[in-house]
Amino acid sequence: MSSCFTPKFRFVVGSFLFAAVLASAHSLSGAELPEVKGVELQPLVSATQRLLEALEFVGSPLPKAEEEELSQALKSTDRVEVAAAVQKILDPHCLLMVTINPESRVSVSEGPVKKELIQQGWRNFLVKVQNDAGINPPLKVESPNSEPLHRRSSGSPSPKISISPDEVPQRYLDVVMMDKQPLTPTLSGLNLEYRILQIYCRDVGQREAKIGFNVGQGTQDIGFRNQVPIFFQCRPAVNVSVGIKDVDGSPTTASLLIKDHFGRVYPNPSRRLAPDFFFHQQIYRADGETVLLPPGDYTVEIGRGPEYLSQTHPLKVPEGVQNHHADFPLKRWIHLAQRHWYSGDHHVHAAGCSHYESPTEGVTPGDMMRHILGEDLNVGCVLSWGPCWYNQKQYFEGKTHALSRPNYLMRYDVEVSGFPSSHAGHLCLLRLTEDDYEGTEFIEQWPSWTLPVLKWGQKQGGVVGYSHSGWGLEAPDIDEAGRRVPNQKGKASHLLPDYEIPPFKGIGANEYIVTVVHDACDFISSVDTPAVWELNIWYHTLNCGYRCKISGETDFPCIYGDKVGLGRIYVKMDPSKPLDFDTWALGLKDGRSYCGDGLSHVIDFKVNDVPLGEPGAKGKLSTVKLDAPGKVKVKFDTAALLNPEITPLTEKIRKARLDAKPYWHIERSRIDETRKVPVEIIVNGYPVEKRELLADGHEEQMEFDVEIAQSSWIAVRIFPSVHTNPIWVEVGDKPVRASRRSAEWCLKAVDTCWAAKEPKIRSEEKETAKAAYDAARAAYRQILAESTTD
Repeated sequence: MSSCFTPKFRFVVGSFLFAAVLASAHSLSGAELPEVKGVELQPLVSATQRLLEALEFVGSPLPKAEEEELSQALKSTDRVEVAAAVQKILDPHCLLMVTINPESRVSVSEGPVKKELIQQGWRNFLVKVQNDAGINPPLKVESPNSEPLHRRSSGSPSPKISISPDEVPQRYLDVVMMDKQPLTPTLSGLNLEYRILQIYCRDVGQREAKIGFNVGQGTQDIGFRNQVPIFFQCRPAVNVSVGIKDVDGSPTTASLLIKDHFGRVYPNPSRRLAPDFFFHQQIYRADGETVLLPPGDYTVEIGRGPEYLSQTHPLKVPEGVQNHHADFPLKRWIHLAQRHWYSGDHHVHAAGCSHYESPTEGVTPGDMMRHILGEDLNVGCVLSWGPCWYNQKQYFEGKTHALSRPNYLMRYDVEVSGFPSSHAGHLCLLRLTEDDYEGTEFIEQWPSWTLPVLKWGQKQGGVVGYSHSGWGLEAPDIDEAGRRVPNQKGKASHLLPDYEIPPFKGIGANEYIVTVVHDACDFISSVDTPAVWELNIWYHTLNCGYRCKISGETDFPCIYGDKVGLGRIYVKMDPSKPLDFDTWALGLKDGRSYCGDGLSHVIDFKVNDVPLGEPGAKGKLSTVKLDAPGKVKVKFDTAALLNPEITPLTEKIRKARLDAKPYWHIERSRIDETRKVPVEIIVNGYPVEKRELLADGHEEQMEFDVEIAQSSWIAVRIFPSVHTNPIWVEVGDKPVRASRRSAEWCLKAVDTCWAAKEPKIRSEEKETAKAAYDAARAAYRQILAESTTD
């Protein structure tokens, strides 16, 4: 058993492997099955031939001699002789016999085959069906031993455990009827046929299971005769240890996606408990850890986040051994941490959404740390939120978790979601020292709008902002002529900036339009919602001179359940100091960062040698001073990685609507059929320079001379894959007032937001909220008056 599965009630959940042949017909246990008489010849021959094809397909053909004998018998024209021969050859391979009486009542009896299973694998058995009712519904298998291991989150802050840990040992099976071609999904109606039952076993040793059948509600026979106990001997799998070495030869952790030649995933997701997640295909293992696999041939796809190349290796697990070892060296295409740019995903959950609330309320820090390491996230923020709040908040310490390692940090913080203010936008609160809002004991007591919560977070030194910012900020579609049409009636809007007013009826950065004026929002999050929706509101507020930052997140496993770190922020750190969370979070706040999918990068962005997020003119961060309009020099290094060839999967991503997942992805940036992507210089929301980059993983230095006519902000993007924070150019000491249209948009947006949010703000808080909204209106009016450029 792997060292990573030590907690009580946690099991190694290994692979499911079909036996090469059916259980031996010479090892009988149980009485012979009764012979079915009066079977029609032609349909029996056809059904039996399909059965032989299906057994071949699932990797369990009959022994050669029996197959030849049966094939010869099927050539006879004597129906009695054929029926007898079929039953003589197939009955010894049957685990069970199902009898459907003329009233459609189902009863089950034990068959003679040897009752042997394989740990972490699948076995195929035959089921003999005597159908005296002549009906053709699906034959459904059931077993209390295959009941679900877990119950997904209901969203409750304090859920009741509906599956106790004590029940887990009994739920060690999966039972499935093979009903795909060449078989049919329903019974044929013939009074004799054979079906294939597939049984997965998690455990090793002697186990008893109850297995039953029905053909619809109320068809079970009286006296529980539709279910029988079966005593199985479960043979052990092979303990396969994995060698996971990084590019420098050091041991590390990586993701492993293990499949057999049928494409089936190992370990069986339905029998997984943490640290292997049942809603994943991949598992995560550290160097030297193990996975249990039955003997057989597999492919292993290994990866470790977007900075590594995905590789596929063959794996042969031999027969007759207890232990086996396989090495899987990793390969990188880029290493940002070596250049002191450290990745992070500040929106990860250990409970809620895809996670289970039974048999435990979410998963533990150890489970989350494994996934952070396996995806090469330098910083992972696990946010406790509404679901399982009162249980998960026990892990909040107000500091970096003790399981953290050098260059791999984990911290528990808070997402304000499922709280009274959620309607105005979910909040990501990082670097907190206290996770209970002052004067509260319960979620329901928290404020009903976002500004007080953001100020409370900032007051204790937190870095605070909005999550999944695009929700509620969607724009109408456009048709081929660029005209507005209802959503889903044209192409998703790609206009940036977009001057349509969104509905502000979602849980993204809606109230940001107000809180940014009060300097209460440090960042808005991106990458986990459509890029245009996120960037549009940000561009408009930047054009008004507000310096809120942009960050990247995944919202794992709610928006993206595939992996942590599919959305990332990269923060530049001091080369002379080790990575620490406080400095990293403050780098996020200062905008010393860029965000994206990790498949493209803009490194060391500078304007007139002022680095992103560093002090510039008069000590102001990211600020360049010009006495008069003129040119500035923009410099940075960039790199991106596209598949060399366009595949059906990459083409699907490239052609998907911008409001369809994955929202940010380098494939969306591909220029026509090439392997190139556009690198754009953005000034006040619009691209002013563009250069093509060959996305083969090489790093390339780029320089641009950019004309600046007024105080402006400058950023770099590969849309929609990576976006930097801005560097500000102040001309003649004037603030940025880049666009009257943006100021008008923001002013109208405050009104729209108030109309959407006011009904859910508590009456006792409404006066204060209205005053804050009024202050935002006044600020935008002043900015509008100071703006001279449309």
